[in-house]
Amino acid sequence: MTADLVLLITIGALTACGVYLLLERVVSKMLLGMILLGNAVNLLILTMGGPDGKPPILSGSDTSTEGMADPLAQAMVLTAIVITMGLAAFVLALAYRSYMLTTTEDVTNDPEDTQVASRRELEDPEQ
Repeated sequence: MTADLVLLITIGALTACGVYLLLERVVSKMLLGMILLGNAVNLLILTMGGPDGKPPILSGSDTSTEGMADPLAQAMVLTAIVITMGLAAFVLALAYRSYMLTTTEDVTNDPEDTQVASRRELEDPEQ
């Protein structure tokens, strides 16, 4: 099986950009990174599904499965698209709520988490 090199480079670039954006401290950039990463995974699933082929629905007397496209990869991508859009809507709702409460989009360190981390360093300085 041969894979298209341009498509694989595109998948790599989308993955790299998605991971970079996920590591940012701004919610909108995290959302864009999540969407880019989801699209990269969808392209990877379609690439690994194999080459184009005949439709997977058989009609009439033609029951030969030779050259048929793999319907599992297409079904998985459609499911992943729905899940990604639902997750994007949830993150947008969280970002809107956070913006209404704090009037900023940046994710800051929680004071309680910082206090627990400093307490842990004082209890066991060897780690």
